[in-house]
Amino acid sequence: MMQVQNKFKKKSNTLKFALVGNPNSGKTTLFNQLTGSTQYVGNWPGVTVEKKEGKAKFLGQVITILDLPGIYSLSPYSPEEVITRNSLLNDPPDVIINVVDSTNIERNLYLTTQISEFGIPIVLALNMIDIFRKRGDVVLLEELEQKFGVFVIPISASKSEGLKELISRAIYVSKQKNNTAFKNFYEADIGQTIEKIEKIISQAKNEKFGSARWSAVKIFEDDPLALKSVKLNEAQASKIASLKNSIKTSRNVDRQIMVADQRYKYICNACSKAIKRKCALETETFSDKIDKILTHRILALPIFLLFIFVIFNATFGQFGNFFKEKVEWFVNNPFALLFSDILDKTGASVWTKSLVLDGIIKGVGVAACFLPQIIILFSLLSLLEDSGYMSRCAFIMDKLLRKMGLSGRSFVPMLMGFGCTVPAVMSTRTIECEKTKLATIFVIPFMSCSAKMIIYSLMVPVFFNDNQPLIIFSLYLIGIAVAVLSAIILKNTVSKDTSSSFIMELPPYRMPTFKSLFIHVWERVKDFLKRAGTVLAGCSVVVWFLRSFDFNLQMVQDSQSSILAGVATFIAPIFTPCGFGNWRASVALMAGLAAKESVVSTMAVLYGAGDSVKLSEAICAAFSKASAFSFMTFVLLYTPCIAAVSAIRREFHNPKWTALAVCYQLLIAWVVSIMVFLIGNLFF
Repeated sequence: MMQVQNKFKKKSNTLKFALVGNPNSGKTTLFNQLTGSTQYVGNWPGVTVEKKEGKAKFLGQVITILDLPGIYSLSPYSPEEVITRNSLLNDPPDVIINVVDSTNIERNLYLTTQISEFGIPIVLALNMIDIFRKRGDVVLLEELEQKFGVFVIPISASKSEGLKELISRAIYVSKQKNNTAFKNFYEADIGQTIEKIEKIISQAKNEKFGSARWSAVKIFEDDPLALKSVKLNEAQASKIASLKNSIKTSRNVDRQIMVADQRYKYICNACSKAIKRKCALETETFSDKIDKILTHRILALPIFLLFIFVIFNATFGQFGNFFKEKVEWFVNNPFALLFSDILDKTGASVWTKSLVLDGIIKGVGVAACFLPQIIILFSLLSLLEDSGYMSRCAFIMDKLLRKMGLSGRSFVPMLMGFGCTVPAVMSTRTIECEKTKLATIFVIPFMSCSAKMIIYSLMVPVFFNDNQPLIIFSLYLIGIAVAVLSAIILKNTVSKDTSSSFIMELPPYRMPTFKSLFIHVWERVKDFLKRAGTVLAGCSVVVWFLRSFDFNLQMVQDSQSSILAGVATFIAPIFTPCGFGNWRASVALMAGLAAKESVVSTMAVLYGAGDSVKLSEAICAAFSKASAFSFMTFVLLYTPCIAAVSAIRREFHNPKWTALAVCYQLLIAWVVSIMVFLIGNLFF
């Protein structure tokens, strides 16, 4: 067995641990538990696209913890694998905490066999041990430790079980000075060949590419990055080529497949001795039984649509409206009256009172009234995501998306678009095919983000009170339909002749934890509050100023004489065919480019409405049913907020494509709104 000096130790008071594991192994949950981070925890592969970093302190020891992307192997075939591999090679941690799903241990241990050859100390975290034990299964820890040459710590990240022991053991391992011993996972012929290649590499002057053992295995597999990074002279390269050629291959079995096959043989042999199962692996699980219905060839899509409709009904029906009304009462009575009294007692000027009450409180307060519905919507969506159901949706939609030039991997970013366009666009980094990624980014903005929901919540009860969930559901469907048509257009132009594979794991159904749900919902609430305190407040003040003063900076009584009315009058005719060619609607749409919530806050300021009731009365007079539906359609489809456009620009790496996307969105929004207005006039 080869002995290699650990070259990766760092002289620093701060230790660095890297979390490495398969998708759905609970890696990000462990990261949150250790660091207190509010990184979103999902239950689909690829949720962690970039490495995430956090700090932890244990018994006085400061630890930097990296959460690397979930991967199945270290072969650089996907963006996640490249990110993880490069991070371990270029900036190696003191210890790798290898997170292994104990309920699927054989598959997870394949990655363990790879990272154990890096020469970096490893502690194996056997996660979800509570579920493992609940099945009646038993693991012989000492046997497993002996087979893989690492410490094995059983944990349950979701229940914080075993975490202290895990970190304690990782700190202990990081401070050991002994050499790292490599396990031999291969049969005699391949194992001996790899050892001989390793000796040659050890004598060569190389760039850093992991340990000599790692480089030897990768060169044996004909890994192009290893062959490029390891500098060999002509004699060394010739000798290695001769050693590799001594292992016969066939057309269907190359050296990489040989290595993988022998790793799995070793894993199966080790697990047969270390794992005692109550039931055979072939036994039908609870998740398998549910999937017979939820992933049924015919029933899957109707069930998915039913789930979404129920969520909308709970959010925008009586349940959601009840909490919305309570918040509205608080904002418009105790809160607004308190500030009014304070301003009166301090002798504030007329314009100051107008700024605070008519500008900030009316603008931000009206938008804040819809916060309960945001919480309800994302709580219910989180239940579906964290339970594992959304992974099934990606599987269900793959065939349909492929016909549109996308893939099942596009489904997760598109689904995230219903929350926020920014992370949705960033998550497209998991899509290997560049043209498929481009097409996915193009259509994501048509998914109705949560900020637009506030606008629907304002207008739908005014004009469509008897059919609120149905109308809002139809808006979401319009967005999806436009996305589908756009994807088909792109498929026949930009993405023509593009195909990409889609392989994903369907995780077992799990009961979502309260902490996971809280983190997900809090991220949305925090984002809204941050916007309310910055973008919405700022927009409200700017709109108030432009609405309250004329070009001579004299305060006006009638907003028709204001600076804003003068400027917006030139823009308004563009929207006349859409049914809302008035200057107030035009200004609200312009404000929506900063943040879609600004549409509501701007309308509140422009119409001088202190609460949603007065604002509802004002928009009832300004819009008809057809023009209101047309306005909401335009909001649904037109350019997303500045932050989203910036994210699109970063992912496109091309300002021309970004400009094209923005122009396309504006054109589509204008054309579809006209069509909706014309059709609406026939029915309303």
